[in-house]
Amino acid sequence: MLKNYLKIALRNLWKHKGFSAITIFGLAIGLATCLLITLFVTDELSYDKFNANADRIYRLDADFLINGTIFHERNTPAGFGPALKRDFPQIEEFVRFDGQGKALVKKGEETVMEDNTCFADNGVFKLFSLPFIAGDPATALTQPNTLVISERIAQKYFQGTDVLGKSLKMDNTTFYTITGVIKNTPAQSHLHFDMIRSMGHRTDDMMDRWLSNSYTTYILARPGVSASRIQQIVNEGTKRYMEPGLTSYLGENFAQLEKHGGFFRYNALPLNDIHLRSTNNDEAEPGGNITYVYIFIITGILILLIACVNFMNLSTARSAGRAREVGVRKVLGGEKRHLIFQFISESVLTAFFALLLAVIIAASLLPYLNNLSDKQITLHWSNLTWILPGLMLTCILVGLLAGSYPAFFLSSFEPVKVLKGKYAKGMRGSWLRNGLVIFQFTATILMLVGTLVIFKQLNFIRNSNTGYNREQVLVLQNIGALWTHAKNFQQEVKQLPGVVNATMTGSLPTSDLRNTNSYSRTPMAGDGKLMALVEWMVDADYIPTMDMQMVGGRNFSPQMPSDTNAVLLNETAAKILGYQDLKDRYLYNDGKFTVIGIVKDFNAGTMKSKIPPIIFRLGEYRQVMAIRIRSNDLTGVVAQIKEKYQGQQDMAGQPFRYTFMDEDFDRLYKTEERTGQVFTIFAVLAIIIAAMGVFGLVTYAAEQRSKEIGIRKVLGASISGIVALLSKEFLKLVIVAILIATPLSYILMNRWLQDFSYRTDIGWTVFVIAALVAISITLLTISFRVIKAALANPVHSLKAE
Repeated sequence: MLKNYLKIALRNLWKHKGFSAITIFGLAIGLATCLLITLFVTDELSYDKFNANADRIYRLDADFLINGTIFHERNTPAGFGPALKRDFPQIEEFVRFDGQGKALVKKGEETVMEDNTCFADNGVFKLFSLPFIAGDPATALTQPNTLVISERIAQKYFQGTDVLGKSLKMDNTTFYTITGVIKNTPAQSHLHFDMIRSMGHRTDDMMDRWLSNSYTTYILARPGVSASRIQQIVNEGTKRYMEPGLTSYLGENFAQLEKHGGFFRYNALPLNDIHLRSTNNDEAEPGGNITYVYIFIITGILILLIACVNFMNLSTARSAGRAREVGVRKVLGGEKRHLIFQFISESVLTAFFALLLAVIIAASLLPYLNNLSDKQITLHWSNLTWILPGLMLTCILVGLLAGSYPAFFLSSFEPVKVLKGKYAKGMRGSWLRNGLVIFQFTATILMLVGTLVIFKQLNFIRNSNTGYNREQVLVLQNIGALWTHAKNFQQEVKQLPGVVNATMTGSLPTSDLRNTNSYSRTPMAGDGKLMALVEWMVDADYIPTMDMQMVGGRNFSPQMPSDTNAVLLNETAAKILGYQDLKDRYLYNDGKFTVIGIVKDFNAGTMKSKIPPIIFRLGEYRQVMAIRIRSNDLTGVVAQIKEKYQGQQDMAGQPFRYTFMDEDFDRLYKTEERTGQVFTIFAVLAIIIAAMGVFGLVTYAAEQRSKEIGIRKVLGASISGIVALLSKEFLKLVIVAILIATPLSYILMNRWLQDFSYRTDIGWTVFVIAALVAISITLLTISFRVIKAALANPVHSLKAE
């Protein structure tokens, strides 16, 4: 019996090859999209899970609000971790990181810049699962100038891992002895450990500076200690170690500070939450966003539901033509349960064909997804062992749902009526199909509006007046390698044709890195007037190079030696300090500073954050050099700058690494850009699947109403009138979907925009465009089938009458 059902099912699929292809392909697209999103979401949720103690590791993040200025970063005082371990038995271990980022490494005659380097305590190997290939994790970083490297680095510099005792020269100054080789850190890690240097004596002069956040600190809780208890311990430690110094410096203890709306605290952020839930702007590596994970999950579900609805519609449309078959089989003794099983088995079989095609489609599109998301997701058997059963269960459920309607509906027909052709109810008689079409287009319009709003916000960001000019600004890294020759190099670059100006600094508007310092308006810090200001070290060329505007006072001047004790403020800082004019305005920190100018506000970092209060101090901070160029021969100017750079003393073999500031600006919104591109793809897929569903329903309606169309043509109805008659019913459904989707999409996208301090208005045009696209797609989809039905010779449909 089962073999017979299978044979009939395959024959029916082959007989209606076009219809079967559309049905299978539509469902396959939905399943493939769902599979890709599942792989992406699984990858995002797996970050840092490779650590055996992941559920016991916490990072301590600073979170201050003092006199209206916010201070939020992933750093702590040097002594915080050691003190917590010493005073609280619930803390098993700690590790501090310093200097996370780039470092120069000597390789033969060449110097290479490595990205994933840091200084760390030896406790790093107790907290993080970093398996050793060679060396002893208990002692690897206990001595000064020792180094643990990854397997990748060992292969790169020594072509093997037998490297214990060998040394590498780093930052052109210090030789480090290799004491360990670890396996490469998994891709799903918020930190990658390629080169770990011993902390040595870097913390000695910082241990008693409880108000200086200089190190990133992680702690390991003992088994069984809850996250809430860890936060209590961190709060107790903060009050014990920091409050005395803050009280003497600020003139207020924690309770008094909170009365004025401020706070001074450290948050224990679980390791598993760092990648997706951290709100810091200074992460060592770009993180994800839990909101986007939720969005992708919802999108995947919507795409799959649209595909399932499409499958049900097409199954219903095709089954309508088999009513006579049902009648004949009933006359010949076929039982209702056999008919039901036949239709359901065909539906499930079709779903499984779609699943096989979906896996092929997903495997083909996975490289594109990896390129788009900057990931290394693979579709291997370890993934499929749990994903495939879920998809197979989905196929069975979809097959049962899609096959149940035609199975129970057609199997209940009376043979006499069926064989006379009296079984059609038409489109207007099916609230289920109409509801499914409305759902399809509601979901599609939601994704269309989401895509349009994301790109509108990105366009708003790109075209907004940021307060500085990022066009044709070369950002040159590795300026520290120039040492005392940096100033000479800067002057030589400024003389090149096509170069407008050049500045050395550690702070650029396109960087999220922040250094915050406290300043007071009076010599007595403990008068309650302490301010936390973002501190940027710049030179006299910074303001003109960035093309920023002065709204009061003047810029630093090389001709005025007293400017070493002068500062500039941005408008936000001046407003917070109450400095509307610059007459006798001073600030106090490690000395007395005269406020000589106010810089027009500009966006520092992303537009998700409000413009911070910034203070500019004069100093040669040799981290990067920004060079403003005005030339049609950009490549030629860059080549001349490179020649000057490598022509400096002792610079032979030094890496010449640079970016352009407009590229750095775009990189700040890389996550939003990728999300917009992915949404565009999903919206297109949703439109294609929805169009397939509409095509199925149009076909169904044309078959159901073929006699009505024939009668209307005999009575003189025009082709355009018949097309309008059949089209308006579908347009009504689309309009209902528009009315449902418009307010819903507004609410959802308005919530998304709340993440940006500076954002665009959604506007009515977004909804009009989405509605017109939905209507146009509907008309284009149904036009071919409806016109074909209207042009049909009425003789063929009425000959039985």
